[in-house]
Amino acid sequence: MLEAPEKFPILGLPVHLLEDYDYWLGTRLHQKLGSHVVTLNAEMAIQAEQNDALASIIRDAELVIPDGAGVIFYLRLQGQRQRRCPGIELAESLIRQAGQLGESCPVFFYGGAPSVAQNAAKVWQQQLPELAIAGVEDGYLSPEAEQELKKTLEAKQPRLILVGLGVPRQEFWIAKHRHLCPQATWIGVGGSFDIWAGLKTRAPLWLRENNLEWLYRLYQEPWRWRRMMALPQFALKAIGQRLV
Repeated sequence: MLEAPEKFPILGLPVHLLEDYDYWLGTRLHQKLGSHVVTLNAEMAIQAEQNDALASIIRDAELVIPDGAGVIFYLRLQGQRQRRCPGIELAESLIRQAGQLGESCPVFFYGGAPSVAQNAAKVWQQQLPELAIAGVEDGYLSPEAEQELKKTLEAKQPRLILVGLGVPRQEFWIAKHRHLCPQATWIGVGGSFDIWAGLKTRAPLWLRENNLEWLYRLYQEPWRWRRMMALPQFALKAIGQRLV
Protein backbone atom coordinates (compact mmCIF):
# COMPACT_ATOMS: atom_id res chain seq x y z
CA MET A 1 0.00 0.00 0.00
CA LEU A 2 1.26 3.46 -0.93
CA GLU A 3 2.07 5.44 2.21
CA ALA A 4 0.87 9.01 2.64
CA PRO A 5 3.79 11.43 2.33
CA GLU A 6 5.09 13.43 5.26
CA LYS A 7 3.59 16.89 5.64
CA PHE A 8 5.38 20.08 6.68
CA PRO A 9 3.37 23.23 7.59
CA ILE A 10 3.96 26.47 5.71
CA LEU A 11 1.80 29.38 6.89
CA GLY A 12 -0.84 26.89 7.94
CA LEU A 13 -0.71 24.97 4.66
CA PRO A 14 0.67 21.46 4.18
CA VAL A 15 3.57 20.74 1.86
CA HIS A 16 4.29 17.09 1.20
CA LEU A 17 7.93 16.05 1.44
CA LEU A 18 9.01 13.28 -0.92
CA GLU A 19 12.23 12.16 -2.55
CA ASP A 20 10.43 11.18 -5.73
CA TYR A 21 7.15 12.93 -6.51
CA ASP A 22 7.01 11.38 -9.98
CA TYR A 23 7.04 7.84 -8.61
CA TRP A 24 4.53 8.47 -5.80
CA LEU A 25 2.00 10.21 -8.02
CA GLY A 26 2.64 7.88 -10.95
CA THR A 27 1.82 4.95 -8.70
CA ARG A 28 -1.51 6.54 -7.80
CA LEU A 29 -2.14 7.16 -11.50
CA HIS A 30 -1.51 3.48 -12.28
CA GLN A 31 -3.71 2.38 -9.38
CA LYS A 32 -6.58 4.69 -10.41
CA LEU A 33 -6.48 6.52 -7.10
CA GLY A 34 -8.08 9.93 -7.57
CA SER A 35 -5.73 12.79 -6.75
CA HIS A 36 -5.70 16.56 -6.71
CA VAL A 37 -2.20 17.98 -7.08
CA VAL A 38 -1.53 21.55 -5.90
CA THR A 39 1.67 23.28 -7.04
CA LEU A 40 2.33 25.60 -4.12
CA ASN A 41 4.32 28.80 -4.48
CA ALA A 42 4.64 31.98 -2.43
CA GLU A 43 1.91 33.80 -4.32
CA MET A 44 -0.61 31.03 -3.72
CA ALA A 45 0.35 30.78 -0.04
CA ILE A 46 -0.24 34.52 0.45
CA GLN A 47 -3.57 34.29 -1.38
CA ALA A 48 -4.61 31.39 0.83
CA GLU A 49 -3.91 33.46 3.95
CA GLN A 50 -6.62 35.82 2.78
CA ASN A 51 -8.95 33.23 1.25
CA ASP A 52 -10.20 30.49 3.55
CA ALA A 53 -11.84 28.58 0.70
CA LEU A 54 -8.54 28.35 -1.19
CA ALA A 55 -6.69 27.32 1.97
CA SER A 56 -9.26 24.55 2.55
CA ILE A 57 -8.80 23.23 -0.98
CA ILE A 58 -5.02 23.14 -0.55
CA ARG A 59 -5.34 21.29 2.76
CA ASP A 60 -7.66 18.71 1.19
CA ALA A 61 -5.40 17.97 -1.80
CA GLU A 62 -3.78 14.54 -1.95
CA LEU A 63 -0.46 16.09 -2.96
CA VAL A 64 0.92 19.60 -2.40
CA ILE A 65 4.32 20.04 -4.01
CA PRO A 66 6.95 22.76 -3.30
CA ASP A 67 6.78 24.42 -6.69
CA GLY A 68 8.09 27.91 -5.94
CA ALA A 69 11.47 29.25 -4.86
CA GLY A 70 9.85 30.99 -1.89
CA VAL A 71 8.48 27.70 -0.57
CA ILE A 72 11.93 26.11 -0.82
CA PHE A 73 13.42 29.14 0.99
CA TYR A 74 10.87 28.67 3.77
CA LEU A 75 11.60 24.95 4.07
CA ARG A 76 15.34 25.48 4.23
CA LEU A 77 14.98 28.12 6.92
CA GLN A 78 13.16 25.45 8.92
CA GLY A 79 15.94 22.92 8.36
CA GLN A 80 14.25 20.92 5.59
CA ARG A 81 16.59 20.08 2.71
CA GLN A 82 13.80 19.53 0.22
CA ARG A 83 14.38 19.96 -3.50
CA ARG A 84 12.02 22.09 -5.57
CA CYS A 85 9.48 20.20 -7.67
CA PRO A 86 8.41 22.39 -10.62
CA GLY A 87 4.77 21.72 -11.45
CA ILE A 88 5.42 21.76 -15.18
CA GLU A 89 8.00 18.99 -14.83
CA LEU A 90 5.71 16.85 -12.71
CA ALA A 91 2.92 17.32 -15.26
CA GLU A 92 5.29 16.33 -18.08
CA SER A 93 6.27 13.19 -16.19
CA LEU A 94 2.62 12.27 -15.74
CA ILE A 95 1.92 12.80 -19.45
CA ARG A 96 4.80 10.49 -20.35
CA GLN A 97 3.54 7.85 -17.93
CA ALA A 98 0.06 8.20 -19.42
CA GLY A 99 1.61 7.71 -22.85
CA GLN A 100 3.11 4.42 -21.71
CA LEU A 101 -0.31 3.28 -20.52
CA GLY A 102 -1.92 4.24 -23.85
CA GLU A 103 -5.68 3.88 -24.23
CA SER A 104 -6.10 2.83 -20.61
CA CYS A 105 -4.99 6.29 -19.43
CA PRO A 106 -6.53 9.03 -21.60
CA VAL A 107 -5.50 12.65 -20.98
CA PHE A 108 -7.64 15.80 -21.09
CA PHE A 109 -6.26 19.31 -21.72
CA TYR A 110 -8.43 22.18 -20.42
CA GLY A 111 -7.58 25.86 -20.24
CA GLY A 112 -5.48 28.53 -21.86
CA ALA A 113 -6.33 30.89 -24.69
CA PRO A 114 -8.16 29.60 -27.78
CA SER A 115 -6.04 27.14 -29.83
CA VAL A 116 -3.21 27.07 -27.25
CA ALA A 117 -4.28 23.86 -25.49
CA GLN A 118 -4.95 22.28 -28.91
CA ASN A 119 -1.42 23.10 -30.06
CA ALA A 120 0.06 21.86 -26.78
CA ALA A 121 -1.82 18.57 -27.15
CA LYS A 122 -0.56 18.22 -30.75
CA VAL A 123 3.03 18.67 -29.61
CA TRP A 124 2.62 15.93 -27.03
CA GLN A 125 0.87 13.65 -29.50
CA GLN A 126 3.84 14.03 -31.88
CA GLN A 127 6.28 13.18 -29.08
CA LEU A 128 4.19 10.30 -27.74
CA PRO A 129 2.23 8.60 -30.54
CA GLU A 130 0.68 6.17 -28.04
CA LEU A 131 -0.72 9.00 -25.91
CA ALA A 132 -4.51 8.81 -25.76
CA ILE A 133 -6.08 12.27 -25.73
CA ALA A 134 -9.64 12.25 -24.43
CA GLY A 135 -10.29 15.86 -25.37
CA VAL A 136 -9.09 19.45 -25.49
CA GLU A 137 -10.91 22.66 -24.53
CA ASP A 138 -9.70 26.21 -24.09
CA GLY A 139 -10.39 28.25 -20.97
CA TYR A 140 -12.81 30.70 -22.57
CA LEU A 141 -15.98 28.64 -22.71
CA SER A 142 -19.51 29.95 -22.63
CA PRO A 143 -21.72 28.62 -19.81
CA GLU A 144 -23.34 26.29 -22.34
CA ALA A 145 -19.99 25.01 -23.58
CA GLU A 146 -18.79 24.44 -20.03
CA GLN A 147 -21.87 22.31 -19.36
CA GLU A 148 -20.93 20.24 -22.42
CA LEU A 149 -17.39 19.94 -21.10
CA LYS A 150 -18.69 18.49 -17.83
CA LYS A 151 -20.77 15.95 -19.75
CA THR A 152 -17.73 15.00 -21.84
CA LEU A 153 -15.56 14.47 -18.77
CA GLU A 154 -18.22 12.34 -17.13
CA ALA A 155 -18.70 10.24 -20.28
CA LYS A 156 -15.04 9.76 -21.25
CA GLN A 157 -13.53 9.45 -17.75
CA PRO A 158 -10.01 10.67 -18.58
CA ARG A 159 -7.40 9.48 -16.10
CA LEU A 160 -5.18 12.58 -16.22
CA ILE A 161 -6.76 16.04 -16.38
CA LEU A 162 -4.53 19.08 -16.91
CA VAL A 163 -6.23 22.35 -15.96
CA GLY A 164 -4.58 25.58 -17.08
CA LEU A 165 -6.82 28.34 -15.75
CA GLY A 166 -4.31 30.15 -13.55
CA VAL A 167 -4.22 30.45 -9.76
CA PRO A 168 -6.59 30.25 -7.94
CA ARG A 169 -9.26 29.69 -10.58
CA GLN A 170 -7.89 26.29 -11.57
CA GLU A 171 -7.80 25.09 -7.95
CA PHE A 172 -11.42 26.08 -7.38
CA TRP A 173 -12.47 24.49 -10.67
CA ILE A 174 -10.78 21.19 -9.86
CA ALA A 175 -12.24 21.05 -6.35
CA LYS A 176 -15.72 21.71 -7.72
CA HIS A 177 -15.60 19.17 -10.56
CA ARG A 178 -13.29 16.33 -9.54
CA HIS A 179 -16.30 14.22 -8.55
CA LEU A 180 -17.03 13.88 -12.28
CA CYS A 181 -13.92 11.70 -12.71
CA PRO A 182 -13.17 10.23 -9.28
CA GLN A 183 -10.32 7.99 -10.50
CA ALA A 184 -8.48 10.79 -12.28
CA THR A 185 -5.35 12.70 -11.35
CA TRP A 186 -6.13 16.42 -11.59
CA ILE A 187 -3.33 18.98 -11.69
CA GLY A 188 -3.40 22.75 -12.17
CA VAL A 189 -0.72 23.60 -14.72
CA GLY A 190 -0.99 27.40 -14.91
CA GLY A 191 0.71 28.64 -18.08
CA SER A 192 2.28 25.31 -19.05
CA PHE A 193 0.15 25.07 -22.20
CA ASP A 194 1.85 28.24 -23.51
CA ILE A 195 5.26 26.64 -23.04
CA TRP A 196 4.31 23.29 -24.56
CA ALA A 197 2.69 25.07 -27.51
CA GLY A 198 5.90 27.04 -28.11
CA LEU A 199 4.49 30.49 -27.31
CA LYS A 200 6.82 30.95 -24.35
CA THR A 201 10.02 29.38 -23.10
CA ARG A 202 11.18 28.24 -19.69
CA ALA A 203 14.07 29.89 -17.93
CA PRO A 204 17.59 28.67 -18.76
CA LEU A 205 18.68 25.67 -16.71
CA TRP A 206 21.12 27.63 -14.53
CA LEU A 207 18.32 29.94 -13.40
CA ARG A 208 16.07 26.99 -12.63
CA GLU A 209 18.79 25.23 -10.67
CA ASN A 210 19.29 28.35 -8.56
CA ASN A 211 15.55 28.82 -7.88
CA LEU A 212 15.42 31.97 -10.03
CA GLU A 213 12.84 30.88 -12.58
CA TRP A 214 10.47 33.51 -11.17
CA LEU A 215 12.91 36.22 -12.32
CA TYR A 216 12.81 34.95 -15.89
CA ARG A 217 9.01 34.89 -15.83
CA LEU A 218 9.04 38.51 -14.68
CA TYR A 219 11.36 39.34 -17.58
CA GLN A 220 8.97 37.65 -20.02
CA GLU A 221 5.84 39.10 -18.41
CA PRO A 222 6.69 42.42 -16.73
CA TRP A 223 3.00 42.96 -16.00
CA ARG A 224 3.38 40.29 -13.30
CA TRP A 225 5.36 42.64 -11.03
CA ARG A 226 2.37 43.32 -8.78
CA ARG A 227 1.85 39.59 -8.27
CA MET A 228 5.57 39.16 -7.57
CA MET A 229 5.20 41.43 -4.55
CA ALA A 230 4.02 38.29 -2.77
CA LEU A 231 7.62 37.03 -2.80
CA PRO A 232 9.15 39.58 -0.37
CA GLN A 233 5.99 39.44 1.74
CA PHE A 234 6.29 35.65 1.94
CA ALA A 235 10.05 35.86 2.64
CA LEU A 236 9.45 38.19 5.60
CA LYS A 237 6.88 35.78 7.00
CA ALA A 238 9.33 32.90 6.55
CA ILE A 239 12.08 34.77 8.40
CA GLY A 240 9.60 35.71 11.12
CA GLN A 241 8.69 32.06 11.59
CA ARG A 242 12.38 31.15 11.83
CA LEU A 243 12.93 33.69 14.60
CA VAL A 244 9.97 32.47 16.67
